Amino acid sequence: MYQPDIPQNCGAMMRLCACMGVGLDIIEPCGFLWDERKIRTSAMDYYDKANITRHSSWEDFQKRHHKSSRIILMSTKASTPYCDFSFKENDILLAGRESAGVPDYIHESVDARVFIPMKQGLRSLNIVNATSMILGEALRQTNLF
Repeated sequence: MYQPDIPQNCGAMMRLCACMGVGLDIIEPCGFLWDERKIRTSAMDYYDKANITRHSSWEDFQKRHHKSSRIILMSTKASTPYCDFSFKENDILLAGRESAGVPDYIHESVDARVFIPMKQGLRSLNIVNATSMILGEALRQTNLF
Protein backbone atom coordinates (compact mmCIF):
# COMPACT_ATOMS: atom_id res chain seq x y z
CA MET A 1 0.00 0.00 0.00
CA TYR A 2 1.43 3.34 -1.04
CA GLN A 3 0.71 6.01 1.59
CA PRO A 4 -2.73 4.73 2.61
CA ASP A 5 -5.27 7.38 3.62
CA ILE A 6 -7.81 5.31 5.54
CA PRO A 7 -6.87 3.20 8.58
CA GLN A 8 -9.86 0.90 8.13
CA ASN A 9 -8.66 0.01 4.63
CA CYS A 10 -5.22 -0.67 6.07
CA GLY A 11 -6.77 -3.05 8.60
CA ALA A 12 -8.87 -4.77 5.94
CA MET A 13 -5.77 -5.15 3.75
CA MET A 14 -3.98 -6.80 6.69
CA ARG A 15 -6.84 -9.27 6.97
CA LEU A 16 -6.74 -9.98 3.22
CA CYS A 17 -2.98 -10.54 3.21
CA ALA A 18 -3.07 -12.75 6.30
CA CYS A 19 -5.84 -14.91 4.84
CA MET A 20 -4.13 -15.23 1.46
CA GLY A 21 -0.68 -15.86 2.90
CA VAL A 22 1.05 -12.89 1.30
CA GLY A 23 3.10 -10.12 2.86
CA LEU A 24 1.92 -6.54 3.19
CA ASP A 25 4.28 -3.62 2.63
CA ILE A 26 3.04 -0.23 3.83
CA ILE A 27 4.87 2.69 2.27
CA GLU A 28 4.65 5.74 4.51
CA PRO A 29 3.82 8.40 5.32
CA CYS A 30 0.25 7.33 5.94
CA GLY A 31 -2.58 9.82 5.67
CA PHE A 32 -3.47 9.07 9.31
CA LEU A 33 -1.67 8.80 12.61
CA TRP A 34 -0.40 5.23 13.02
CA ASP A 35 -2.14 4.15 16.20
CA GLU A 36 -1.45 0.44 16.62
CA ARG A 37 -4.45 -0.03 18.91
CA LYS A 38 -6.82 1.41 16.28
CA ILE A 39 -5.13 -0.50 13.46
CA ARG A 40 -5.43 -3.71 15.49
CA THR A 41 -9.14 -2.98 15.92
CA SER A 42 -9.55 -2.66 12.14
CA ALA A 43 -7.49 -5.77 11.46
CA MET A 44 -9.25 -7.67 14.25
CA ASP A 45 -7.29 -10.75 15.30
CA TYR A 46 -5.52 -10.88 11.92
CA TYR A 47 -2.95 -8.21 12.83
CA ASP A 48 -0.55 -10.72 14.38
CA LYS A 49 -1.16 -13.21 11.57
CA ALA A 50 -0.17 -10.73 8.84
CA ASN A 51 3.42 -10.34 7.67
CA ILE A 52 3.61 -6.52 7.72
CA THR A 53 6.61 -4.43 6.73
CA ARG A 54 6.47 -0.67 7.11
CA HIS A 55 8.71 1.49 4.90
CA SER A 56 9.52 5.12 5.69
CA SER A 57 9.37 6.13 2.00
CA TRP A 58 9.15 4.91 -1.59
CA GLU A 59 12.93 4.95 -1.72
CA ASP A 60 13.16 2.76 1.40
CA PHE A 61 10.67 0.32 -0.16
CA GLN A 62 12.69 0.17 -3.39
CA LYS A 63 15.91 -0.56 -1.47
CA ARG A 64 14.32 -3.35 0.57
CA HIS A 65 12.18 -5.18 -2.00
CA HIS A 66 13.77 -8.05 -3.88
CA LYS A 67 15.23 -7.10 -7.26
CA SER A 68 13.91 -10.39 -8.61
CA SER A 69 10.37 -9.07 -8.17
CA ARG A 70 8.33 -7.00 -10.59
CA ILE A 71 6.21 -4.17 -9.26
CA ILE A 72 2.72 -4.29 -10.76
CA LEU A 73 0.71 -1.11 -10.19
CA MET A 74 -3.04 -1.49 -9.87
CA SER A 75 -4.37 1.68 -11.47
CA THR A 76 -7.47 3.06 -13.15
CA LYS A 77 -5.00 4.75 -15.57
CA ALA A 78 -3.53 1.45 -16.80
CA SER A 79 -4.23 0.01 -20.25
CA THR A 80 -3.93 -3.73 -19.50
CA PRO A 81 -6.90 -5.53 -17.93
CA TYR A 82 -5.70 -7.62 -14.99
CA CYS A 83 -7.15 -10.83 -16.48
CA ASP A 84 -5.01 -10.32 -19.62
CA PHE A 85 -1.80 -9.94 -17.63
CA SER A 86 0.62 -12.82 -16.98
CA PHE A 87 1.52 -12.74 -13.29
CA LYS A 88 4.71 -14.32 -11.94
CA GLU A 89 5.34 -15.86 -8.53
CA ASN A 90 7.42 -13.00 -7.10
CA ASP A 91 5.31 -10.11 -8.38
CA ILE A 92 4.50 -7.29 -5.99
CA LEU A 93 1.05 -5.70 -6.35
CA LEU A 94 1.14 -1.98 -5.62
CA ALA A 95 -2.01 -0.17 -4.50
CA GLY A 96 -1.92 3.63 -4.60
CA ARG A 97 -3.44 6.09 -2.18
CA GLU A 98 -7.19 5.96 -1.97
CA SER A 99 -7.40 9.70 -2.69
CA ALA A 100 -4.75 10.18 -5.36
CA GLY A 101 -3.15 6.94 -6.57
CA VAL A 102 0.61 7.28 -6.98
CA PRO A 103 2.69 10.17 -8.30
CA ASP A 104 3.66 10.12 -11.99
CA TYR A 105 7.28 9.22 -11.25
CA ILE A 106 6.15 6.01 -9.53
CA HIS A 107 3.58 5.29 -12.24
CA GLU A 108 6.39 5.51 -14.79
CA SER A 109 8.92 3.48 -12.76
CA VAL A 110 6.89 0.31 -12.15
CA ASP A 111 7.32 -2.79 -14.28
CA ALA A 112 3.67 -3.04 -15.36
CA ARG A 113 0.23 -1.51 -14.76
CA VAL A 114 -3.12 -3.31 -14.67
CA PHE A 115 -6.73 -2.23 -14.26
CA ILE A 116 -10.13 -3.74 -13.52
CA PRO A 117 -12.63 -3.21 -16.35
CA MET A 118 -15.73 -1.55 -14.95
CA LYS A 119 -19.10 -0.29 -16.06
CA GLN A 120 -18.84 2.89 -18.14
CA GLY A 121 -18.98 6.10 -16.12
CA LEU A 122 -17.94 4.58 -12.80
CA ARG A 123 -14.59 5.54 -11.29
CA SER A 124 -13.14 2.90 -9.01
CA LEU A 125 -13.65 0.16 -6.46
CA ASN A 126 -12.57 0.20 -2.84
CA ILE A 127 -8.83 -0.43 -2.68
CA VAL A 128 -9.16 -3.69 -0.74
CA ASN A 129 -11.91 -5.02 -3.02
CA ALA A 130 -9.79 -4.22 -6.08
CA THR A 131 -6.68 -5.77 -4.54
CA SER A 132 -8.55 -8.93 -3.61
CA MET A 133 -9.75 -9.39 -7.20
CA ILE A 134 -6.31 -8.89 -8.71
CA LEU A 135 -4.52 -10.88 -5.99
CA GLY A 136 -6.95 -13.75 -6.54
CA GLU A 137 -6.13 -13.81 -10.23
CA ALA A 138 -2.38 -13.61 -9.55
CA LEU A 139 -2.60 -16.52 -7.10
CA ARG A 140 -4.72 -18.53 -9.53
CA GLN A 141 -2.20 -18.02 -12.33
CA THR A 142 0.82 -18.84 -10.21
CA ASN A 143 -0.84 -21.77 -8.39
CA LEU A 144 0.26 -20.31 -5.08
CA PHE A 145 -2.99 -20.84 -3.25
